[in-house]
Formats: sequence, structure tokens, C-alpha cells
Amino acid sequence: LQLVESGGGLVQPGGSLRLSCAASGFTLDNYSIGWFRQAPGKERKGVSCISSSDGNTYYADSVKGRFTISRDNAKNTVYLQMNSLKPEDTGVYYCAADKLWIATIRPEDYDYWGQGTQVTVSS
Repeated sequence: LQLVESGGGLVQPGGSLRLSCAASGFTLDNYSIGWFRQAPGKERKGVSCISSSDGNTYYADSVKGRFTISRDNAKNTVYLQMNSLKPEDTGVYYCAADKLWIATIRPEDYDYWGQGTQVTVSS
């Protein structure tokens, strides 16, 4: 089971990025997916998640209204659209998968992780 994130980069405050989480070795729609970020020197925190059971989504308060999680089962990929980016959104973004009926943004609930992609929001 492998997850590969892409789409990170350097963006100015107020800009947008779309992160992708591509799965190989398993069918992503059978898994709940979470997006997490880790700033330098800080613990990994949940950003958003999408459940395998009903497609329901959840967002941390810090990104609500700015980020959107979605999945394309045909491409076996989950996306995180990030708009109105702020410097505090900077960090390494990871996607994670697990067979959860209801997705969570608790890192300890996920067994399968990607390698991460760096997002830097700076002028």
C-alpha cells in the first residue's frame, strides 16, 4: 500500500494550491482519508478528512471555509484544494489512509501514510 502526495510548493499569502494524494496497491474508495500538516518543531495536526462510508467531510476550524477535500475514485486520488493561504498554513502536508467507517483527523487512527509534500506560504 503506497500513498504519494504532490502539489506542494511556495505560494504568496492569499494564493492557492491543490494537493494530490495518489494511492497504489489498494482501492482508495474503501478507505477513509485524512490530510495532516506538520510545521517545523510542532506536532502533526489534522486538517481535513473524508469518510469512505458516506463521503462526509470534516475540517479543522483553522481551515474551514478555505480548504476543500475531495476524492476521484476513478483516478484513485484524493485532493486538498487550499485557497486564501496564510503563512500559518506552512508545513509538510501528509495524507493518510485507514479502514475507518467514519474518518477522523486524529493521526493515531491512521496506519498508512505518504511521504509528505512541503507547502510554504510566504511573501
